[in-house]
Amino acid sequence: MSDHTLQAMPVVYNEEVVRKFMIAAMFWAVIAFTLGTYLALELTWPTFNLGYSFTNFGRLRPVHTSAGIFAFGGSMLFGTAMHVVQRTCRARLWGGPALANFIFWGYQFFIVMAALSYVMGYSKSREYAEPEWHIDLWLTLIWVLMTIVYVGTLLRRAEPHIYVANWFYLAFLITVAMLHIVNNLSLPVSFFGAKSYSLFSGVQDAMVQWWYGHNAVGFFLTAGFLGMMYYFIPKAANRPIYSYRLSIVHFWALIFLYIWAGPHHLHYTALPDWTQTLGMAFSIMLWMPSWGGMINGLMTLSGAWDKLRTDPGLRFSVTAVGFYGMATFEGPVMSIRSVNSLSHYTDWGIGHVHSGALGWVAFISFGAMYYLIPVLWKRPAMWSQRLVAWHYWIATLGIVFYITSMWVAGIMQGLMWRAYDSFGFLQYSFIESVVAVHPFYIIRMIGGVCFLAGGLMMAFNMFMTIRDPQDSRQGFPSGLAVAGE
Repeated sequence: MSDHTLQAMPVVYNEEVVRKFMIAAMFWAVIAFTLGTYLALELTWPTFNLGYSFTNFGRLRPVHTSAGIFAFGGSMLFGTAMHVVQRTCRARLWGGPALANFIFWGYQFFIVMAALSYVMGYSKSREYAEPEWHIDLWLTLIWVLMTIVYVGTLLRRAEPHIYVANWFYLAFLITVAMLHIVNNLSLPVSFFGAKSYSLFSGVQDAMVQWWYGHNAVGFFLTAGFLGMMYYFIPKAANRPIYSYRLSIVHFWALIFLYIWAGPHHLHYTALPDWTQTLGMAFSIMLWMPSWGGMINGLMTLSGAWDKLRTDPGLRFSVTAVGFYGMATFEGPVMSIRSVNSLSHYTDWGIGHVHSGALGWVAFISFGAMYYLIPVLWKRPAMWSQRLVAWHYWIATLGIVFYITSMWVAGIMQGLMWRAYDSFGFLQYSFIESVVAVHPFYIIRMIGGVCFLAGGLMMAFNMFMTIRDPQDSRQGFPSGLAVAGE
């Protein structure tokens, strides 16, 4: 067979594994939102922990964060990365369906084992890195295989150019692998033991943890989802990215600056002042590439803003970019030492995290899913566009309730904790600050209920779209699609 004949043959994409990741992402999204709402109830009325060890806030909280970040977010990133790399390279996934399926099921196995270990009380007590050493080793294997599949697909591409979304996905895969391995270097108590201790200690341990913790935000929750933005917003809007040159500047500036920002989590600690200042300076400089990316995403809608009236899925993506800009403004402000002295250890930080997690990560994921679901299951559109619109408004309302209540509660806490009377004594006891923020905890819980309700609407809409017997495109093998379709 000649090279010309080979090039003329259509490329058959592996969509089956992408479908699986989308279903898993939706399942874990509902789990994460449900747990978050339940934990908000516990914080508002502590008797909701029911007195059982496995419903204790300290055990369920990492289940919630892992379900949101690694289960929902990770499934979205793996699934969309596999979709995007095939479409932009016009090449099927390297390694074949068997390896792709192993990655899917292996990653879901990691999520389940990590969650069970938290509930049973096994944890390394490291933010975003709680799984014990044997679960970490399994995740390392799956992550390496995913990276090999991704790079292998890039190398076999039929397109000479590597589209910018692939650069962001690649930075996410490679950098998170490095962060994960270094931060989780540990010594098991015994070979078969389920307990280990960090290889680092003292202030070095804290520095390694927050080098990992902040860059998990930077490369897992930012770089990967920016890859999603750079592909799905132009696709949904049917417009090219506003400035390809700006996207390249955005990528390299973000990659260089983000990796140094971790020390701003350790202001007023034993960490040397120069290291704290370095983290603060690089955090402030992150304004520039972050807002460059926000502008690039929003300006892609030039000439297509009318689509927001008819495409509520695109509305999610565009709103997400706005939240990205807001969160990447607020973060550098909070990294300034004088501001951090007020905000640290308060609920202001919780509000900041969730403005990024709900407004940016969840909304850009919802936008991508509302675009992908009809494409993957060969449907003309979602089962109910009205339900998508309802999801958008009720979820947005939930975010507003959540983040505004936490901003007010956090600033109030910070001011109460640092208030002194004329004799130099603390003006308020700690319990008084707890009582003062209680109404805002109720508002936060209501916001969580709204966001969960929106997630349930989306899950129902997805289910109805998938089970719709009408298939407008017949004749392709199940789980496969032909290039150009």
